[in-house]
Amino acid sequence: MMVTKDTEATALINAQLLDPTSDTPTPGGIVIRDGLIEQISGDLRRNAPKGTTVIDCGGHILAPGLVDMLVYTGVPGKEHRETLATASQAALAGGVTSMVCMPNTEPVIDDVALVDYIKRHATDPGYIHIYPMAAVTKGLRGDEMTEIGLLKQAGAIAFTNGKDSIPNAKMMRMVLSYAKDFDALIVHFTEDNDLADPGVMNEGLVSARLGLPGRPVEAEIITLERDVRLVEMTGCRYHAAQISCAQSLEIIRNAKAKNLPITCGVSVNHLTLNENDIGSYRTFFKMRPPLRTEDDRMALVTGVKDGTIDVVVSAHDPKDADVKRRPFEQASDGAIGLETMLPALLRLYHSGDLSLADIFRVVSHNPAKRLGLKTGQLKIGYPADLILFDPMTPWIVDPSLLRSKSKNTPYDNERMQGHVLRTFVAGRELYRYS
Repeated sequence: MMVTKDTEATALINAQLLDPTSDTPTPGGIVIRDGLIEQISGDLRRNAPKGTTVIDCGGHILAPGLVDMLVYTGVPGKEHRETLATASQAALAGGVTSMVCMPNTEPVIDDVALVDYIKRHATDPGYIHIYPMAAVTKGLRGDEMTEIGLLKQAGAIAFTNGKDSIPNAKMMRMVLSYAKDFDALIVHFTEDNDLADPGVMNEGLVSARLGLPGRPVEAEIITLERDVRLVEMTGCRYHAAQISCAQSLEIIRNAKAKNLPITCGVSVNHLTLNENDIGSYRTFFKMRPPLRTEDDRMALVTGVKDGTIDVVVSAHDPKDADVKRRPFEQASDGAIGLETMLPALLRLYHSGDLSLADIFRVVSHNPAKRLGLKTGQLKIGYPADLILFDPMTPWIVDPSLLRSKSKNTPYDNERMQGHVLRTFVAGRELYRYS
């Protein structure tokens, strides 16, 4: 919802300024003019320049908006699950000011016309910044490359094969070689489906106790190791979309030690939940990759802390009740997360596992840098994509109040501590918590 109209200049005073490149928040304020950050100063704690519209931040934290690199919507073809409008509203409430849409739609976003379709439909003044990610193979089938150069020229910010890896190593090598010529970023889901299927959760003691077929970590590890070798051959920029286990973390560490152009992401779910949360076959915890062991979860948190993990995503995947409220083996995988990503991460701040700077490095600065976006920092001349939040505000996740069209949240009725108070996109306040 639009709360304020554009003004010539706005001063946000009496804030704690949190820049991901700094260790701790510092008192001060920001002046916004024409959608850009014009001034950042510690002198703006109480007073504002003359002629500005003043917003008193009440001592709360002012930070760059979140950049979510992995969001599934229903546009085009599955609007009953999510539209760009409802995804934007959920994102604004969660502090996300930029999001990348995956191409798993009907039809698949695999040609120039569909990239243009998303861009044209993402221009509503009430929307956040929306960037389409195009399919790297036609129809996401993994057997024929798309026109990477033309798609990038049309506005595709990166390329992926959606929720499925490219199984053929020769095809993957061709993709990486071709993408290298256009300096395109390949975002790959690292799981060997032949090894993982028909599993529905992490393979181990818990899956055995529940009597459910498991997806072994080896399905992820083997694909990731193959991809690292191919990146070493081709030199293409590569991002592992969602790693989920400690062994994958070691593969990424070794690749970075060789200075390969490799980064990786992890979903907020894999940082805050584990396989035990499935409990008595709770389908809202059915995800791909599956939730792993508590040891894996703790290793991933350490990976965020030490910088091995570059990006945290919501992995927002809206599904309606018809496909989620089924027996566990038959239910679709996926969970919504745009509105709960930051509050869930703040659990790790309150537990002492991560600092606020750690969190905003992986949800703002790093994803913006990897995608080549001029955002993700408090910096003069940057777009005023900002959020004001209070890490202490308590609330309970009520699915009926979430702004996403679908309500498949794994945090159903969970207690959270920390909420976004205001969200600004290009200097315009589009959300206010009430």
